[in-house]
Amino acid sequence: MTERPVRVRYAPSPTGPQHLGGVRTALYNYLFARKHKGTFIIRIEDTDQTRFVPGAEAYMLDALNWCGITYDEGPVKGGAYGPYKQSERKSMYRQYADQLLESGHAYYAFDTAEELDAMRERFKASGMAAAAYNAVTREYMKNSLVLPQDEVKARLEQGEPYVIRIKMPRKDEIKFHDLIRGWVTFNSSQLDDKVLFKSDGMPTYHLANVVDDYLMNISHVIRGEEWLPSAPLHVTLYKFLGWESVMPQFAHLPLILRPDGNGKLSKRDGDRLGFPVFPLNWKDPNTGELSTGFRERGFFPEPFTNMIALLGWHPGHMQQEIFTLDEMVQLFSIEHVGKSGARFDYEKAKWFNQEYLKKLDASVLAEALKHILEQKNIEVPNAEILGAICLSLKERCTFVHELYEQGYYFFEAIRDYDDSIVSKKWNAIAKERFNLLADTLATLEAFDIKSIETAILQFISSNQLQNGDVLPLLRIMLSGTKNGPAVYDIASILGKDKTLERMRIFQQKFPTA
Repeated sequence: MTERPVRVRYAPSPTGPQHLGGVRTALYNYLFARKHKGTFIIRIEDTDQTRFVPGAEAYMLDALNWCGITYDEGPVKGGAYGPYKQSERKSMYRQYADQLLESGHAYYAFDTAEELDAMRERFKASGMAAAAYNAVTREYMKNSLVLPQDEVKARLEQGEPYVIRIKMPRKDEIKFHDLIRGWVTFNSSQLDDKVLFKSDGMPTYHLANVVDDYLMNISHVIRGEEWLPSAPLHVTLYKFLGWESVMPQFAHLPLILRPDGNGKLSKRDGDRLGFPVFPLNWKDPNTGELSTGFRERGFFPEPFTNMIALLGWHPGHMQQEIFTLDEMVQLFSIEHVGKSGARFDYEKAKWFNQEYLKKLDASVLAEALKHILEQKNIEVPNAEILGAICLSLKERCTFVHELYEQGYYFFEAIRDYDDSIVSKKWNAIAKERFNLLADTLATLEAFDIKSIETAILQFISSNQLQNGDVLPLLRIMLSGTKNGPAVYDIASILGKDKTLERMRIFQQKFPTA
């Protein structure tokens, strides 16, 4: 028997923006497909039209595109198994609901919302902890298992609203092998008779999901842990529909947890703790509320994708943490995905971005910095100077916008001077020394790092001074701050004229007695 081709799908519902957990699910499906030379599919599961949020689908596709997660079949691209939106596949599902009715594995239920509420209250009062529509309670409800067949027929002919429910076995053991968790067993007595087909003519998630996976020849279902309780229902549907031999292999991914490890990460946690949980900015179309995304916070897509990949997975045989997407494809395996939840750590996320930024060529950073300067209507230096600025600052920056924030003095007048250095070191003697140093620097023909460093160190030595007598104050004169690149780097980037000018401006601002 030939091995089944790998076909996996990411199947989000357009009910809101893409949480980073959703992106991770898409990423693992993508890595698995690419590793096994398979097909990665995007399918939009929009059967619940009441929860549809305008813009959510486009947001999801934009987010995956930003992350570099490309798909082979799906919305926009199309493919041989389309359409790839469940709302456009509506006509396909009824025949399978009818098949389940005919085989006795499903039934019509005519209960109203009020009757369902009354049932729950009645059984709750009798001591049933969680009253559900199941093998016990269905015997007391208004459905085709209880009602006479002529009455059922009459109700259907009269157009009375109904749903179609699965008829779960009363006490069957439902067992399946999860690629992450091993063998998982449920008892059908713990499960209710889920609705498969709604009164509006749309299938529920459960029926549509199984039918679409079957029709699209999905080989592996890699999805979040929150779907594990639904897995026995899906396994049962495969059995009832006669598709057990082509049932996909399941892998239920661990949760992404709050930073303290207590519970699943949510948007509220991000709002409370001050970090994003969405890949891109999201503006709620109903409330107008704006949620900041990782991209807009300054994250590059590559370290963001690297970071979420390691929330639950690691190759296991190496200490390495920085991976390209291609490297992750080569190393990825479901067997190395953990069962336990993975804590999200925003500081670690920033570390990934910082490490990536450090490795970027200065010319790439220069283009990004140029864009920031243009937005601020600041005159942009030539490419060589801009590259030198980025090279001098990038080891200290986590985000591109910090190149400007930490090095604004390269482009604008100094805003403030660090008083802790000025008050401690600036006096009449220092003023005299710096007048002599300015004269020395003015004589330099080449104003590069090496020439500046040599001249300053010779000046310090010949005047029997210490580095601390000169370098801290010179840094303050040129940048206003005691932190940042080496003072020789700052001077060379500013150039001779601006360096001497800033030394004069400082003396004018801080005259001595």
